[in-house]
Amino acid sequence: MDYCGDFIELLGPDISTKILMNLVSPSDLIRVSLVSSSWHQFVIENGLGKQLCLKLFPEISGIVHTIEMNNLIDTVGHKQDDCDELECLRKNHRIYTLLARAFNPFVRKDCISDAIIASSTDNYPEESINNTLEPFDRIDTRASYWSSEGQNNPAVSETLLYKLMTKMCIVTEIHVQPFQAYFQYGFPIYSSKAVRFRMGHKLQSEMTDSLTSSNKWADDEFIWTYTSPEFPMVQENCLQKFKLPEPVLCIGGYMQVELLGRVQRQEMDGLYYIWFSLSLSLF
Repeated sequence: MDYCGDFIELLGPDISTKILMNLVSPSDLIRVSLVSSSWHQFVIENGLGKQLCLKLFPEISGIVHTIEMNNLIDTVGHKQDDCDELECLRKNHRIYTLLARAFNPFVRKDCISDAIIASSTDNYPEESINNTLEPFDRIDTRASYWSSEGQNNPAVSETLLYKLMTKMCIVTEIHVQPFQAYFQYGFPIYSSKAVRFRMGHKLQSEMTDSLTSSNKWADDEFIWTYTSPEFPMVQENCLQKFKLPEPVLCIGGYMQVELLGRVQRQEMDGLYYIWFSLSLSLF
């Protein structure tokens, strides 16, 4: 049997890199690095994990320096005082392969971790923002929804704040659903006129997430790096899907849902409300 040799040695680094950049999955690159110690070293020293990640997800190209310098993704086995060049290459390899795997379309689609706070709540905790994470508008015999406080002015908006699963994710589509009050006469739907989405991060890292028990709205403690266009809402009890103009890289792990305008007046008190059963699903 003839010895075929190592194609990386035979072809050289430039051609070998072009061949490996035709891989379509970060898992394939990980398998390549496990073939031998020399292949593992080649993948790391040539930054193939970073190149593949940027090829698959060009949206993150503008924040590469921030990712590497601020350790937005913690990697197992990395020490903060590792400063030699090879260790930095290894760290970046771990970071970008984790990023590529996290952004892979076959990974879990639901990115929501916690419901943090609503700008107002009519009856807490029975009608809290936590109910918007439930997949159905009823739990046993109890209605499950979030309700704003009532307002005389239908132009008053509301905001809902959510924490995402990771500090970094790509969002392409957002789903929301208003609540239909099946227990009120006429089965009114308490939807907003329109919706807008913001994504970003906390201004101060020491700020806690224990805001759900407080009525104080701390919007000034966040930096919103992305704001979507306004999307008109259909006044129907159905899951409404809003596709963003282009995929958005959310850095920092927080999303705000801004509910613009009110439609339905409650008969018993004459005030305008917004009720939601399922407020947020990300894709």
